[in-house]
Amino acid sequence: MKTQFNSTFDYKLIYIFRINDENHKGLVKIGDATLHTDSSNCDFLPNCKELNQAAKTRINSYTSTAGISYELLHTEIAIRNTNGKLKAFRDKAVHSVLMRSGIKRHLFSTESQGQEWFETDLATAIKAIQAVKNGVFSLNPNDISKDDSPIIFRPEQKEAIQKTISQFKSSNRMLWNAKMRFGKTLSALEVAKQAGYKKTLIFTHRPVVSDGWFEDFGKIFKGTDYKFGSKTKGETIENLIEKDTPFVYFASIQDLRGSSAVGGKFDKNEYVFLIDWDYIIVDEAHEGTQTSLGQKVLDAVLTNNPNKIPKLLELSGTPFNLLGDFKQNEIYTWDYIMEQRAKANWALAHFGDSNPYEELPQLEIFTYDLDKLIPGFIDIEDSAFNFREFFRTWTGDIKKDYKPVPDGVKIGDFVHKDDVNAFLNLMCTKDDYTNFPYSTEENRSYYRHTLWMVPGVKEAKALSNLMHEHPVFGNTQFFKIVNVAGEGDEEQNYKDALHAVKSAIGENPDDHYSITLSCGRLTTGVNVPEWTAVFMLAGSFSTSAANYLQTIFRVQTPANINGRMKTRCSVFDFAPDRTLKMVAEAGHLSSRTGNVSNDRVLMGEFLNFCPVISIAGANMTPYNVDGLLQQLKKAYTDRVVKSGFEDTHIYNDNLLKLDDIDLKEFEELKKIIGATKQTKATKDIVINDTGLTDEQYEELQRIEKKKKSELTEEQKALLEERKKKRDNAQKAMDVLRGISIRIPLMIYGADIPVDKDITPTDFVDLIDDSSWAEFMPNGVTKEKYKQFAKYYEQDVFVAAGRQIRTMALSADELAPTERIKRLLKYLAYLRTLTKKRF
Repeated sequence: MKTQFNSTFDYKLIYIFRINDENHKGLVKIGDATLHTDSSNCDFLPNCKELNQAAKTRINSYTSTAGISYELLHTEIAIRNTNGKLKAFRDKAVHSVLMRSGIKRHLFSTESQGQEWFETDLATAIKAIQAVKNGVFSLNPNDISKDDSPIIFRPEQKEAIQKTISQFKSSNRMLWNAKMRFGKTLSALEVAKQAGYKKTLIFTHRPVVSDGWFEDFGKIFKGTDYKFGSKTKGETIENLIEKDTPFVYFASIQDLRGSSAVGGKFDKNEYVFLIDWDYIIVDEAHEGTQTSLGQKVLDAVLTNNPNKIPKLLELSGTPFNLLGDFKQNEIYTWDYIMEQRAKANWALAHFGDSNPYEELPQLEIFTYDLDKLIPGFIDIEDSAFNFREFFRTWTGDIKKDYKPVPDGVKIGDFVHKDDVNAFLNLMCTKDDYTNFPYSTEENRSYYRHTLWMVPGVKEAKALSNLMHEHPVFGNTQFFKIVNVAGEGDEEQNYKDALHAVKSAIGENPDDHYSITLSCGRLTTGVNVPEWTAVFMLAGSFSTSAANYLQTIFRVQTPANINGRMKTRCSVFDFAPDRTLKMVAEAGHLSSRTGNVSNDRVLMGEFLNFCPVISIAGANMTPYNVDGLLQQLKKAYTDRVVKSGFEDTHIYNDNLLKLDDIDLKEFEELKKIIGATKQTKATKDIVINDTGLTDEQYEELQRIEKKKKSELTEEQKALLEERKKKRDNAQKAMDVLRGISIRIPLMIYGADIPVDKDITPTDFVDLIDDSSWAEFMPNGVTKEKYKQFAKYYEQDVFVAAGRQIRTMALSADELAPTERIKRLLKYLAYLRTLTKKRF
């Protein structure tokens, strides 16, 4: 049966009801609900059937389980006209009018009874709704106030703030692993305010976000003595120092690293490197400080005064390259699953109070197997669709093109133009056997404004040219194609990519359609609320999960357009294996390797909040847990291979079950490996907790959230035992590392068929004695290795070995010269991984 796409925007309505009992006498509850309709007509009369039914569905969701009988008094569409534009509003706006009018909110003793009851009557509540629509703030004109509403932090923001302040009492650093739209800016500034830090430094790799920090500073520090400074906003740093007032200073890493204080060519920013900072915030920490120059800047401000180490808070929505640098209690995590879980569970605990997460749309991922639709572009190396080859353009260089440019073809055109054109046609195909996002007027209205990710600048320009020639996408009366890759199209040399996109969308987003072509621009640090879908037409199976997440979450930006709010958004990915691998890796699932039952729970929850749906013909088939768990193993394997067997997932939970005899064996191995050439010290690694059952792990999580003063002696002993096991496992891994980093090169050189599994146990017997003696530390005999083979995760070890050997096999399909280059590249890669660690 054919399944349809869902509307991406919905209307909001305000409802008023009462409960006729003594406990609620004189009170009315004012809330909001969502009206799911494909109608573009927003002229719903108050208390009409559609509004009443939507309100009852919402109210029943949190009253029926408690057996509460209520009386619905009023429903009204929540749309107001602001400067000629229709905007949806939430119940909070009505609450604000009532409270500014002197009408009290009634607070029950528990949140489960709801906190949005007001001591008023129906007529007054309806007038408050009308006041919102009229753009006034109070029912009494003499009492209208334009003061900013106080910031109300969500529960997870409060938790992050308090955990950070508490952690700073015992250590100097903290990482917020928090998804986009968590509110990192406001929350990080609130830490400075509550902790009373007098000198706060913010720096980022993206100076364009300066305005956002300046705006949020005004919200947090309004009414205080704090000042804001930067090179473009607020005070200069010289004035801030001279006035001796508490301040927050914003600087960009690009500007700082050119300073002579860190080896740059310019005498500037000297005060930044002289001030004894109390608190340093690094925004988008996964970018700027990961280069040698960025790290040099950070080190300079951190070590300016050895007697005073600043508190360091690093912020990132995708900190995959940072997690290993922090201890477990130095990380606060808030991810997409947590957000959507809080959104779903809010009503159960707050009796229909305004849901602070409701404006965050749900994400859904649709996958098409493009190889089945347009075959011939599978990359042998990673068995994924090769988008770079699919979108390859003519260069005029026969070494790159492999043949002369055909007559009538221009440099910059697609090599596989017919195939790319066939793809565009597919997207618009309308029949009873297919289901594509641009196939019907209804579907196009759902995905009116979209972002398309392509492999590179040349590819984007060629695709833009081809789309302008297309009978559907080239209809300039309806479609606007915006190329923001590189310098854009020749006739549209866009210097401001965001402005170009906004211009294409226009004043009324419902008037026409737009497609933004990008190869990276506008995927971090900016928001385009009108986007409801992203098309992933770039990348491979080994694509970075960080970049993938940054991109797909662009479309989750809340939107309020023509009286409707965005409630869902979509990702269209045309390489299913890559999609599932990204989902598995991005979810940080199974940090406790091998804990399959817990994997199933986490993956099931992820699929509940972010369904992954395979589209084949007219059928839409949701992926199940088993399918994604298989991709999880692939994700671990990829990490293990890329790290040269240094990733923790190469080991199993036996390291958390070490007894005295085992520890003695590791001590003996350490003496042997310690006599060889030393490796560079490793960073702290978060140890897997697979030595525990699910129940034990959940109990430990619960205990760890308690204050030390609240712990029983038994719980203290449990935490101490866990710490001891983790410490022993860490020490054991540090020793095993001396063996593990030598394994990839031996597997690569082994004369073994690619389809033969190499397990940790039989690995030793498949390597010849001379190779073993050459690569392994002196004293680590084959018999000695066999004692420790049991600590390797077999499935990951086998898959990693197969992937390493596939590298060589993929080169067999190339021309002789290219084959030699590919093999030398892989060999150099493996030698580099090994050499730098020996």
